Amino acid sequence: MIGSGVVVRLSVLKFAGFRYHHAESDYLMLVYWIPHTPDSIPANASHRLGVGAFVVNNKREVLVVQETSGRFGGTGVWKMPTGAVNEGEDICDAVIREVKEETGVETEFVEVLAFRQSHKSFFQKSDLFFVCMLQPQSFDIQSQASEIEATKWMPVEDYAAQPFVQENELFDFIAKICLSKLNDNYTGFSNVPTTTSSGKKTYLYLNNDAIGSHLLASKEQA
Repeated sequence: MIGSGVVVRLSVLKFAGFRYHHAESDYLMLVYWIPHTPDSIPANASHRLGVGAFVVNNKREVLVVQETSGRFGGTGVWKMPTGAVNEGEDICDAVIREVKEETGVETEFVEVLAFRQSHKSFFQKSDLFFVCMLQPQSFDIQSQASEIEATKWMPVEDYAAQPFVQENELFDFIAKICLSKLNDNYTGFSNVPTTTSSGKKTYLYLNNDAIGSHLLASKEQA
C-alpha cells in the first residue's frame, strides 16, 4: 500500500516538471532535463530477450514440449522449449537453463541459428528471440509440472510437418533453418569468449565458416 505522503511527494515532483522514467521492485525513478535544450536522457530498456532451444539427438529427433497455458496451452502443438533471458544472463547460458527447467535434459550450447525482432510485444516493449542449437548430454525426461503438459523426442521431419508450423510463416522458416543445419547446409553463430576494453568477460557470436575458423585459430595462437 502506498502512503499518502509518498503520493503527495510524487505529485509535487510531477508538478515541478519531473517525468516517470522507469521502475524496479525497490525504486521508482523520475527524471528532469534541466538545460534549455531538447531532452536527451536515454530511454529505459527497450527490448526483452527470449530463447528457443533446438535440441537434436543422434536419431534426428528433436526435443519438444506441449505447454499447459499461454498461447499454445491446450492446442496440441509440439514446440521447442522457450523462455526469457534473465538480467545479467548470457544467451548461451539462458537456453541451457530453460531446457533443463522445462524438460530435465542436460545440454551443451552449439550455436545461434537465427534471431528475430518484433515490436509492441511484452508491456509494449520490443522483443528479440534467439533460436539456438544445443546438443543433449542426457536423455531422460522430467517435465516441469507447473508449465509443461508433455515432453518427448520427436522425429524432426514430423515436427516440421505439423499443420501449425507449416501454416505459420515464421515457424515454418525456423523449422527449415533447423533442417538445413542438420543436413549440413547451414552455419549459425558460435559463441566465442572474449574481453571488453574494461576487462569484462563477454561472448562474441560469429559465423563459424572458413573466416570464423581462421579468426578462432588466430585467437588461440595469440
